[in-house]
Amino acid sequence: MLYRKNARTNDNISIIGFGTSYIGQAKSDDIVKVVRYAIEHGINYIDLAAANDKIFPALKQAVTPSERKNIFYQVHFGADYSKGDYGRSYRLEDVKHSIDWQLKTSGTDYIDYGMIHCIDDDKVLDEYINLGVLEYIQRLKKQGVVRHIGLSTHTPSILDRVLDMNVIDMAMFSINPAYDYRKGKYAKGDSYYRMQVYLKAQSMGVGISVMKCFGGGQLLTDALSPFGKALTKNQCIHYALDKPGVLTVLPGYSSVEDVQRVLGYLEADEKDKDYSVISSFAPSRDKGRCVYCNHCQPCPAGLDIALINKYYDLAMIGDEMAVQHYNNLEKTAADCVSCGRCNSHCPFGVDRVSRMKKIAEDMGR
Repeated sequence: MLYRKNARTNDNISIIGFGTSYIGQAKSDDIVKVVRYAIEHGINYIDLAAANDKIFPALKQAVTPSERKNIFYQVHFGADYSKGDYGRSYRLEDVKHSIDWQLKTSGTDYIDYGMIHCIDDDKVLDEYINLGVLEYIQRLKKQGVVRHIGLSTHTPSILDRVLDMNVIDMAMFSINPAYDYRKGKYAKGDSYYRMQVYLKAQSMGVGISVMKCFGGGQLLTDALSPFGKALTKNQCIHYALDKPGVLTVLPGYSSVEDVQRVLGYLEADEKDKDYSVISSFAPSRDKGRCVYCNHCQPCPAGLDIALINKYYDLAMIGDEMAVQHYNNLEKTAADCVSCGRCNSHCPFGVDRVSRMKKIAEDMGR
């Protein structure tokens, strides 16, 4: 397993996490086996916006007290399981009851990431705040019951707004090629704005946990894909992990075999993870923008082209740390020899030679 550090919390989080949207399809004993298998193979981040209540007692049985301190639970304030299946309520008393039930039933007395749950428009966010749910999460944080606060949303403008509130350390957001290229139910905001929000999160040290990296499974079949061509799980995972700020992806599992298939990403070669085919899906106005995919590598002059581009983009939105990181690079944009190899290999049509000249000019080296 590989791990990425949340800059605001110092938590080392597995790049493959555990989504619980499908686990309720399994029998209770099998759920325990799936959780055990995931933990034993290095998965340490579990999202608990489950389809039903079966995961919670399974966690109590599967996770030992000594393991709990190394496993992170992402718990949603607004998800309601009073009727067994998933429901949603932002009524404060319902939230309190649900959180108490989730803590007791899952056998823990604290929450690693307490999530502002499923906010997709401004009116709902205002309601959530006015009903006192955010204040309740903050109160539990002061008490130590909640370690960190997060946000779950499909809407980049909501993530942007909440980032400005400076109350979160993690964002759960839907990232896949379809949504970034305006295809599907949650394709909110154009690709440029979505990328700017990812960059903003990274510049603030806010991690991103990715939901719907397979587009609800639609991206995995030709018949259902909005592009008319299927992508593989490895391509979708790699695409999400390449985005700024992303720490972990959260596929849903219903069996040990599901976990095994997703963990295959860790052993896959670069060819299996290569998602450059999506350049043929991208609208013309999305061409020419760096997505940090590293398909331009290797550079004959030894430049880390994607990293140079990422630090530059972060610097342009005011990230002073990115400027420092850029200046600490062994080779910067000024070392570009304009050979043009990167231009010919970029599947997204970025004029990298011209961009390197611009970066060197703006960054001073």
